[in-house]
Amino acid sequence: MSVYEHTINTLDGHPLDLRSFAGKVTLVVNVASQCGLTPQYAGLEQLQKEFGERGFTVLGVPCNQFGGQEPGTSEEIAEFCEAHYGVSFPLTEKIEVNGAGRHALYEQLTQSADAEGAAGDIQWNFEKFLVSGEGKVIARFRPRTEPTAEPIRSAITAALG
Repeated sequence: MSVYEHTINTLDGHPLDLRSFAGKVTLVVNVASQCGLTPQYAGLEQLQKEFGERGFTVLGVPCNQFGGQEPGTSEEIAEFCEAHYGVSFPLTEKIEVNGAGRHALYEQLTQSADAEGAAGDIQWNFEKFLVSGEGKVIARFRPRTEPTAEPIRSAITAALG
């Protein structure tokens, strides 16, 4: 099954059919505004600007499951992202990425293994999944891997061809 077969709402509550990302390389990231890793928004936006015109996008997925670090409303999240990081990539509604309430998108994503071969639950905010234009997970990067780190940049470049 393609990751792009899922539907999720946008941050402002409208349905987002992920099939609209088909043909693009997408970096899906669970994000949070009050985390020690929140400055990664800057790197995510840098990737969006650098690769966006070549068929790439970041998809930010707010989640409040890790230390309550995304407590805000949709409006507060949008305002924070714009004011502090100039985020231009799409953001979804706040969802659960682990546990019984895990969104179907993350049911599929968490089946993918990282470079060490470990699949399963999301470890923390800012875990990243690189998805091909066909909707297949190409790579999984754990939270502490900076968005602009060489392994991510190389994987994006290779996926874009």
